[in-house]
Amino acid sequence: MAPRRPNFNRTLRSLIRDIAARMPEFSHVKVGRILVVAGEARRASRGTVKPLCFKGGKSIDKAGRRKPVVRIRGRRILYCITLRPLFFRGSTAKSRLETLMHELFHISLRFDGTLHAGRRHAKLGAEFGRRLRPLVRRYLKLCPEALLSDLAHTGEVRVLQWLERPGPAYHPRASHRRVRKVYTEDQLYSGVARMVTPRPRVAREAHVRDDKVH
Repeated sequence: MAPRRPNFNRTLRSLIRDIAARMPEFSHVKVGRILVVAGEARRASRGTVKPLCFKGGKSIDKAGRRKPVVRIRGRRILYCITLRPLFFRGSTAKSRLETLMHELFHISLRFDGTLHAGRRHAKLGAEFGRRLRPLVRRYLKLCPEALLSDLAHTGEVRVLQWLERPGPAYHPRASHRRVRKVYTEDQLYSGVARMVTPRPRVAREAHVRDDKVH
């Protein structure tokens, strides 16, 4: 019998919840309002975060543009984090953690479905990484070993993916096609992703020495 594939979304929810509980800088984050999915490659990106609301958690702005609403188990989702193939293939547990914290760091302190205006790459440049890295190092000392172990998994996992992905904001009067207004579990499925985690350098070198001995 083939080994059972772990539910990676469960790991990610536990990780986000733990980050919010242990790190004051992320205490505004509410895991129940964040959807994490696996998505297609986008250049060298390992992950992206998409705000699902206009300012104040609204789905319609002053110009009349509308954002599709995402509801999971009846609850409005404010952010969608997409993890890309480079996250799953060839990343270490630490780099996966850094990717997730990177996307969470973009989220507005108001947690209203928008991004933090002062934490955009275009505004901060290299300063973004200089602010984030100390937070990652601090959390690494606090992160439960079981969660780090799950992030270091090699093998197939189950992770949510879009059957039909929400589009950008649109103007109902200007749209010439029928646009879905609400996305739910019906537009998602539990797909399979293969995680490949490189061995730590020390372990690889020891393995090579053992091979030479034998």
